[in-house]
Amino acid sequence: MIGRTISHYEITEKLGEGGMGVVYKARDSHLKRFVALKVLPPEMVTDPERKQRFVQEARAASALNHPNIVTVHDIDQSDGVDFIAMEYVEGKTLGELIGRKGLKLNEALKYAVQIADALAKAHAAGIVHRDLKPGNVMVTPDGRVKVLDFGLAKLTESAPASHEDLTLTEKPSTELGLIVGTASYMSPEQAEGKKVDARSDIFSFGSLLYEMLTGRRPFRRDSQALTLAAILHLEPPPLPAEIAPELERVVTRCLRKDPARRFQTMADLKVTLEELKEESDSGKSTAEQAAAARPSNRRFLRPAPAAAAVLALAAASVFLWQRAHAKPLTDKDVLVLADFTNTTGDSVFDDTLKLGLSVQLEQSPFLKRKR
Repeated sequence: MIGRTISHYEITEKLGEGGMGVVYKARDSHLKRFVALKVLPPEMVTDPERKQRFVQEARAASALNHPNIVTVHDIDQSDGVDFIAMEYVEGKTLGELIGRKGLKLNEALKYAVQIADALAKAHAAGIVHRDLKPGNVMVTPDGRVKVLDFGLAKLTESAPASHEDLTLTEKPSTELGLIVGTASYMSPEQAEGKKVDARSDIFSFGSLLYEMLTGRRPFRRDSQALTLAAILHLEPPPLPAEIAPELERVVTRCLRKDPARRFQTMADLKVTLEELKEESDSGKSTAEQAAAARPSNRRFLRPAPAAAAVLALAAASVFLWQRAHAKPLTDKDVLVLADFTNTTGDSVFDDTLKLGLSVQLEQSPFLKRKR
């Protein structure tokens, strides 16, 4: 295809390839600009009705006019080749940016908010992505997110039976729906071939966010069948301990098996992520947030160093005074002092305990002078 001209697009290089087609960089000879040209596999466009539904949704996506959604310029056929001409974006896919340990928190939240904003805009227009994954998210050199391929997965769906067909047969079609999307990121209802809505994208978004934070896919297994089984029946491994509990709850809620228990709108999820991003940008680390949210096992708060010293001296004075004016020091007295020092956990109180155990009151020069 390199060097070939399709319609008025001169193909210059190959950018990538996936199950939904091959993407080339091409020059638009009419408008003198570069575009990304996605050539669709022939087997995906053999059904005229399915192709028409896809074209209608792609046109709707092209009209979204959102800064985080790649613009669709053209959908056409030339010399037997079906293609989509899209905005050409310089940068890398999110899949190329996510390392083995994931992204830094501020980067993950920055990208997540933009992705959520793009999906919220699409959902408001009645468009469900169906194939959200790192390879469908571009990031420009200045950090701007561009979500690709809205509605493209719908091209592979079976056409639903019409209302007239249902009336004539008096029963719904028994044909199973096709599994559409990428296994590691699809929702449980998508994995079962059921009808999906915007909440399916929310589940996929949760899988994407999990991977951005950890560098791992939440349900990845050795085969597609095992991956789908994990999506349907298993929970993902816990997030790292340094992730703030608030963010962990967001990811967990996105990945609920039951759509009714997830965030119900991407707009609400976006607001929650924005709040978390503001906290992160303010300089409060996730470790501090996690420590503040977790209950302490100690019975008392650790006193300030100055207060600890005063209390230590007071404790020593009390024991010395009691020994000088009352009965001899007993094991019970030592246990009381030991219990007191253990509740504080401060080393200065440990020194006090050593003092109480080592002082021989009968032989103390201090007490002899007092007597």
